[in-house]
Formats: sequence, structure tokens, C-alpha cells
Amino acid sequence: MWLSTDAISPRRHQNVLTAKYTARESQAHDNALGPARIMGAAGLRMTLAWQVARTLFRLGFAAALAVFGGRMIEGGTFVVQALAGALGALVLAGCTGLIADRAAARTETELADGLRARLQAALADMAPHRLRTRPAGALIAGLQRHPDALAGLVIGLTAARTMMGIGPLLAALAVAIVSWEAALTLLLAIPVMGLFFALLGGVVRSRAATQEKNFGRLAAQFADRIRTLPTILANHALPCEHDKLETRMTAYADSTMEVLRVAFLNAGIIDFFSALSIAVLAVFLGLGHLGLVHVPGFYGLQLWQSLFILIIAADFFTPFRRYAEQYHLKAEGEAAAKELDWYFVAPGHDAMPFTFEGLDTFSVAELPTTGLIAISGPSGAGKSTLLRMLAGIEPPSSGITTLPQISSLGCDWISTEIYVPSGTLAEAIGWNRNTPARAALQRAAEQVGLLDETLLPGGLDATIAEGGANLSGGQRMRIGIARILLSSGAVFADEPTAKLDAETAALVRGVLSESARQRLVLVATHDERLIETADRHYVLRPPRSKEPVAA
Repeated sequence: MWLSTDAISPRRHQNVLTAKYTARESQAHDNALGPARIMGAAGLRMTLAWQVARTLFRLGFAAALAVFGGRMIEGGTFVVQALAGALGALVLAGCTGLIADRAAARTETELADGLRARLQAALADMAPHRLRTRPAGALIAGLQRHPDALAGLVIGLTAARTMMGIGPLLAALAVAIVSWEAALTLLLAIPVMGLFFALLGGVVRSRAATQEKNFGRLAAQFADRIRTLPTILANHALPCEHDKLETRMTAYADSTMEVLRVAFLNAGIIDFFSALSIAVLAVFLGLGHLGLVHVPGFYGLQLWQSLFILIIAADFFTPFRRYAEQYHLKAEGEAAAKELDWYFVAPGHDAMPFTFEGLDTFSVAELPTTGLIAISGPSGAGKSTLLRMLAGIEPPSSGITTLPQISSLGCDWISTEIYVPSGTLAEAIGWNRNTPARAALQRAAEQVGLLDETLLPGGLDATIAEGGANLSGGQRMRIGIARILLSSGAVFADEPTAKLDAETAALVRGVLSESARQRLVLVATHDERLIETADRHYVLRPPRSKEPVAA
């Protein structure tokens, strides 16, 4: 992974920053998955013990029922002991199955609650600047959804995967007592089903990742719209925002159905192969009883033995069917674990979606002390991440040693998630600014159009709710822009004109351009007009996927 830059270009000349990145590989010591497995280990062992007991009782039921049916059909003998054994084994299998399911549900609930407690503790100890890098809606969604998904992966799916190895083995051993050839026939179906699990696994993972991304976007957008609801209503923009939320909800619903569709397809394939395998066994056993085919292991058997093989064959495929029905939990749980890693990563070792190496060429020595530098690129290319790294908000992951020197010079960070204290507009603008004079606050607010804001009446004495709950994203952004007029440090602005109307965006562009005469101003933006006014422009691009090489 690397990031390279050409020499700093003159005004309006475009350089290209080419970033190659890869997703961080999941490891056994992951910050969320590893502790979750440790916390759920005891409950998982108990669940598996009861599930193994259920399997053994089901095998006993199959044996007793086969003996009873075979003796009844062949000799007309009513074997009371066999019937009683079958009924007793069936009752015990049902009871142990109920206990196993309740144990799994209880363990998943306890594990999810334990994970939420750890998340709350991690959030309480987290630095405010790091906490503000994520939308409130995404944080709430993480606390509500991700622990349950991870618990399902660690307990439910792990138990199903383990039983997929134990259950068929026990069933094959039971069949081998009667006919090892029939047991071998059953075992031959395992590689075929494993192949389909592997083929569909990548599809399920990609669908689940899309589902989690759509859910996070929906939660973040919903929280933002609730916070800015007074502004939306005052501007009669409710139908427009309703359409946007409906689009997000539709995308999330569609991605959820895609995950379930693949999961059901997987289960259908397992049912097809299990039915086909049982049908093949039934045909060979029937032909053997009729004396039409003399296949070793399928000829010369008593009727109860053939019935036993067929009944056990159904149980042989049951663990595969259960695992297939829950297979989508694997992708959902892994996606949730990746999201939860962010809460537990120690400062200085952030688990970012990608890393930059070779960025020492883009060092403080090459950056001017004044001027407007714009960083653009497609969504997801890493503009905001790069800007946070340059500002010192996020530590670099590897290969970067010069970036922290920029933030040591003193800087202002501007985004829609900046901290806004409760109180008045004057206090919000002057926050952390050594009590500036009211005249200076007046000029700063006026330059960004906050004094003319009809939705925030009262001028500098306008009331700001706790956390800026009554502010829109554009108002929060302008408060951040106003703050830079009361300081002299470098400015790092993430999409400073994204949530503004054309007139207010022009005011902000003017403030940034004017500020760039005395200091360094770096912006991550899609705004073409802001890019045109920049002294230097960099384009951040994700790598192109490599085409497969023909053989």
C-alpha cells in the first residue's frame, strides 16, 4: 500500500494522489471478536453439550423406530419395548433440544449485554475529538445492532458449524454399524455441499457488508434529520427529506432481502442434495430387497436395517440444513465485529478502513505556511481520513512520521460534527477562543451569515441547545467557519460548503480564501468553485481493480 505525490504544482494545476489500500484482515486477536469468544466460551460449551445429547437421543429414536417398524411389517410382531424406547428417546430428544435452544438464546443475550457494557465503558473513556469523528446515529446503531449480530456469530453460528462436523460423523458411525457402504455414500455428499458453501460465502459476505453500510447511513441520516427537524419544517422541506429517508430505507430493505435471498438459496441447495442422497439410498435399498440389484452393503439387509439407514440419513443432513439457514449470520457477525473494532482500538492504533504509506513525501516541509489547498476525489477515496490524519485527529497507521508536526503548529478543525456547547451563539463561536471581544464575535458571525439567520433568531444571544441539537448541519459548519476568524492557526475543513445554499456557500468560500492569505487552509471538498479558487489542488483516487491475467 502506498501513496505518491508529484511535485507541488502551481495555482489550479492538478496533481494526482494515488492511494492503494486494502481492508484490514480479520485476525484471531481482533479487539471485538476475540473478547467476545472468550466471554461466550462457557455458554457455547454448554450449548454444544446439550446439542450433542439431542443428536444421540435422535439416533436412539431412529434405531428403536426402525426395529419396531421392521418387525411389525416383516413378522407382524408388535415389539412394545421398541415402541417405548422410540417414544422415550423422542421425548428426551425434544427436551434436550429445547434446553439447548434456550441455552443458546440465553448465552447470546448475556454476551450481547456484556458487549454493550464494554462499548459503554469504551465510549466513556474515549477522547472527545475521537468520539466526534463518528455520527451520533452510527454510534447509537452500533450499540443497538452490532452486539446482537456478533453474539449470533460467536454462539449460534459457531454451535451450528461445530455440530455440522459432529452430527454427521455420529450419524455416519451409526449407519456404518449396519452398512459401511451406505455410510460412505452419505459421506460422499459432504464435499459437494462444502463446495456450495464456499461459492456462496463470498456472495453472502458482500451482501452483508452492503447491508451494514446501508444501515449505518440510514441511522446517521435519521439522527441528523431529527436534530435539524425545526429547520426542515421552517423551510417546508419535509417532503424532500422524507423522500431521502425513504430512499435510504428502501436501500437497506433491498440489501437485507439480498442477504436473505442468498441464505435461502443456500438452504434450498442443501435440501436438494439431501433429498437426492436419500432417494439414491432408498432406490438401492429397495432394489436390494427385491433382489434386482446385488450392490454390497445394500443387499441382504433386514427391513429394520434399511429403515434405520433411511431414517438416519435424514438426520445426517439436518446439521447442514441448520447451518445453511444461519449462514448469513456469519457475514453479518463479521461485519459487526469489524465495526465494533473501532470502539476498542487503543489510541495510536486506529483500525481504519485503509492505510497510507509513503506519505512522508507529503510533509510539512513541502506545505506552504499560507494558501488554500484543496483535496478532492470520489466518495470513499479517503479524503476525510487523509484530512483528519493531516490535522492530527486520527493517528497514521504506518509509514507516516511527519504528519503530527502539522497539528503541533495549532489548527482549527471544521466539519458538521464539531463540538457546540449549550448556551448562546456567542458562546458557541467563542468556545475555546480565550473569551474574544463581543465586537470580534459580531464580525465573525456576520461574515458567515449567522446574524441574518431567521431560523436562529436573537443574534449573538440566540439560544443553542445542548450539543447543538437545534442546529442544522449548515449552521454547525458556519459556527466552525466563524471560529477560524478568531484564531490564526492552520485550518482543516471537511466539506465546508456541502450543506449550504448557494449564497451562504459563496460567503464561506470568501472567508476561506481570505483566511488563506495569512495561514494554511486545507479543505476536502467536492465543490468545484472552491477548487477553482484554491492555490493548489490534489486529487485522491482509489486504486483501479486489476484485470485478471489470461492464461
